[in-house]
Amino acid sequence: MSGHSKFANIKHKKEKNDAAKGKIFTIIGREIAVAVKEGGPDPNNNFKLATVIAKAKANNMPNDTIERGIKKASGEGSNVDYKAITYEGYGPGGTAIIVETLTDNQNRTAANVKAAFSKGNGNVGTPGCVSYMFDEKGQIIIDKEECEMPSDDLMMLVLDAGADDFLEEDDSFEILTSPDAFQGVVEALNENKIASVSAEITKIPQNYVEVTDENNVKYLQRILDLLDDDDDVQAVYHNWDED
Repeated sequence: MSGHSKFANIKHKKEKNDAAKGKIFTIIGREIAVAVKEGGPDPNNNFKLATVIAKAKANNMPNDTIERGIKKASGEGSNVDYKAITYEGYGPGGTAIIVETLTDNQNRTAANVKAAFSKGNGNVGTPGCVSYMFDEKGQIIIDKEECEMPSDDLMMLVLDAGADDFLEEDDSFEILTSPDAFQGVVEALNENKIASVSAEITKIPQNYVEVTDENNVKYLQRILDLLDDDDDVQAVYHNWDED
């Protein structure tokens, strides 16, 4: 994983500004609402909701905010009406990009996503055009400075809990799981009071693309920035080697 430090990217995003935290909370709030609508308010019987709660806690969302979101989504007359739509496309330099959205206005979201790609000299493709280049995985990032457990013990803990892989960076640990095993690993870490800086089901590229042309880098960053600023966008995955 050297050269693809998810931890470094997370720290950069969290340090940007308080508005970024507000955006993260908005994203997670929508995910909670959709998860409750689809599977009910009990995370013990709703895997999707349990996964979103793990993500919320990793992003320091207060418990009362999480509970309030669940109650609001499960209340009578709840007007939760978001639709999940995924867009796939190509960025400059042969990069692949996946955009996950939750929207109450499909026309607005489609127009905004297409505009972001267009302004960055990219283009939206057909469903499935790049998703085959990514693997869906549970990914948990732990800050070494915040973890008192020795690395060997931590590795054994998560592998025994069902993790597929344990990777050590200079400043962090990365744990990869199958989507089905994700919640069990998160619970094992919680039981041992080991905090994470990120815990989510994500899409990890099978291979990374190095972009060397400065104009391509500029345009690619433009696409990602525009998507990041869009309130309908929940997550963006790409195979650009940013380091």
